[in-house]
Formats: sequence, C-alpha cells, structure tokens
Amino acid sequence: MIEPSAEEYSVENGTQLTPEIAIANLQSPDLSLRYYAAWWLGKFRISQPEVVDALIAALEDEADKTELGGYPLRRNAARSLGKLGNTKAVPALIKCLECSDFYVREAAVQSLEMLRAPTAIPALIKLLDGGVSQAVQVPGRPHLAQPYEAVLEALGAIGATEAISLIQPFLKHPVPRVQCSAARAMYQLTQDTSYGDLLVKMLEAGDLKLRRVVLGDLGAIGYLAAANAIAQSKAENSFKLIALKGLLEHQLPDKFDDVGVADEAIRVMKLMDSLL
Repeated sequence: MIEPSAEEYSVENGTQLTPEIAIANLQSPDLSLRYYAAWWLGKFRISQPEVVDALIAALEDEADKTELGGYPLRRNAARSLGKLGNTKAVPALIKCLECSDFYVREAAVQSLEMLRAPTAIPALIKLLDGGVSQAVQVPGRPHLAQPYEAVLEALGAIGATEAISLIQPFLKHPVPRVQCSAARAMYQLTQDTSYGDLLVKMLEAGDLKLRRVVLGDLGAIGYLAAANAIAQSKAENSFKLIALKGLLEHQLPDKFDDVGVADEAIRVMKLMDSLL
C-alpha cells in the first residue's frame, strides 16, 4: 500500500495526523475533530479492526446533529466503512437504512454496494416500496423521498435479480438520473444490450451534467459497444477517459482469451490514446 504524504496527513492547523491520533479523535468531545477523523480514516483506507469498530459506533452518534435533523458524523462514518472493505460493517450499515437522515441512508447504500453485501438486498428492496409513484421530491428539500439512484445501482452491482420487476418501472421515472440508474442496474442484471443502448442514447441527448453521469454509468457496467459514443461525447476528456478505463477493467484479465473482446479492448485503448 502506498503511504500518504506528510502533507496529506496534515490538518488545517498544521498538526500532523496519524492513524493513532485519528482513532483517538473519533472519541473526542470536539465534534469537528470526530467528523474529520471519520473522513480521514476512510480517505486513507486505515482498516485496522479498532477503526472499523469505532466507525460502526459512530453510526449511532447523537451529538453531531444539524438543525434540520441531519447527522454529519454518521454520514462520514458510513462512507468510510464502505471504503475499508470490511463486511463486519454490513449489519450496522443495513440498520442505517432506517435513519431519518436522507444522506446517511444514501451513504449506507453506497457502502453496501461497495461491500457487495447480498444480505442487504431485502432492506434495499424495501427502500423501493411504493414504486415510482412514491419516488417524489421531499417538500423543501433538494432530494427525493429515498436515495433511489444509489439503491438501484446497489441492487444492480450486488446482482439482485429478484428485484428486476421493481427496478424496471424506474426507467420511466421523470428524473433522468434515476432513469440512468435503472438502465445501469437492468443491464447488470440481465445483460440485455437494449439497456446499454438506452444509456448511449441518453449520453447523446442529455445536458453536460447528465452526460457526465451517463459516462460513469457506461464505465461502471463495462458496455464495450459504447466505446465510440463515449469518445465522441460532448464532455471533458477526463470523464471520457475514466469511462473508457471502466470498459477495459471489465474485460481484464479473464476475457482476453476471446479474440473479439481482445480486439475491442485494443480499440478502446486507441480511443484513450487519442484523448490524451
């Protein structure tokens, strides 16, 4: 593992942060130190058992609460637990799906996806209760009732084929990003190219922000047929390169014995070279 630089270990006041200090800071009465420590431990993948235990404990923190009822420390802890890759966190993250804070639920879903936790499937499916008709914006808030994009993507990544009939209606959701997440999941669960082609079509029609999202989706599902569309899309080269890299990562190394796949991968690498 590459160790972070001294600059990366430093906090704003110049104090050098170490794993030991960060772990201790998680128990500090200073909420800002706890918040930063939870982020830092995930950022640098500090995965000792005591870190995982401390972050799991932070998921139930009641001290760091905003006026609107959000839990910033819990959010950071949930995000970091996904990055650390320890499945011991799965039950606690599943419990977070019932939290009143939308962003805690979203972070927990994303981490459960990273951990590829099949035991989370029933709880993730429950977040789709009511279907598209209930997937509306919360009054006065900038988000929907549930983190539907994250939920759909997690179900696709985990391989929850039992959720196909629940995911498919979200292809018609009025929010384009939710449609993208549904198409992404449907392709992962069915390998039906029509869903990959739907993402390509959205890549051509969407605004810049949506195009960036779609590029990420195409890279995440490794849809090789989208290579040319990705390279020619009206978006920054950095986003295109990340998407093309995703295509390659889905083919390496076990699929290169297929001549057709190998030829396609070579073509993708040439497209990447043209963008550099």
